[in-house]
Amino acid sequence: MAGGTGDADELLTITVDPATPVSARWLSPPAARVCYVLAHGAGSGMDHPFMRAAASELAADGVATLRYQFPYRERGARRPDPPPVCHATVRAAVAEARRRAPTAALFAGGRSFGGRMTSQAQAREPLAAVRGLVFLGFPLHPAGTPGIERAAHLERIGIPMLFVQGSRDALAQPALLEQVLQPLQARATVHWVDAADHSFHVPARSGRKDAEVRRALLAQVAAWMAAHA
Repeated sequence: MAGGTGDADELLTITVDPATPVSARWLSPPAARVCYVLAHGAGSGMDHPFMRAAASELAADGVATLRYQFPYRERGARRPDPPPVCHATVRAAVAEARRRAPTAALFAGGRSFGGRMTSQAQAREPLAAVRGLVFLGFPLHPAGTPGIERAAHLERIGIPMLFVQGSRDALAQPALLEQVLQPLQARATVHWVDAADHSFHVPARSGRKDAEVRRALLAQVAAWMAAHA
């Protein structure tokens, strides 16, 4: 088992079904009490710099991570798989994380598209042993087309959810996201990242560097998961 931020993660293969293996990476500090199953965004993959940094920095906070590919990325394609394929992949990844960290509190979610596929899977049928969902930039609507239809399934989720969102996110207007989350009451918590866009990039005039912003938001994620463990 890999451990600590200075160690390499372990490359795995997860079987979604007999014809669909996907790659994954496991990184765990010693005796991790929390594990986060982390899905990638639509246009990236598990080895995107943000995903690598998230795994490393969460490990420094005592959180194990399993990040993984959706089948379309494994094939080198750009067009995402149909939702049922993505949902099955989420379930396979959660099962692998549970096998590797059977005593850890398990959370799932991820960046943008990956987070939304995880929430859809949870809404259809609860993910085994998952205690909460963590979204790193929930894509509430397409850029330039505000709406809340993509969030209709959230009301069917009964476990705690954390939404980490940039205040300048073109895929989630703050007022619309607040409108969606208000009826969910205590099940939903939102952490706004001031001046950040969908990629958690902040303008230079903010006086902050992207790495600083990322580190702070991941610390919030780790603290929230610990509180719900």
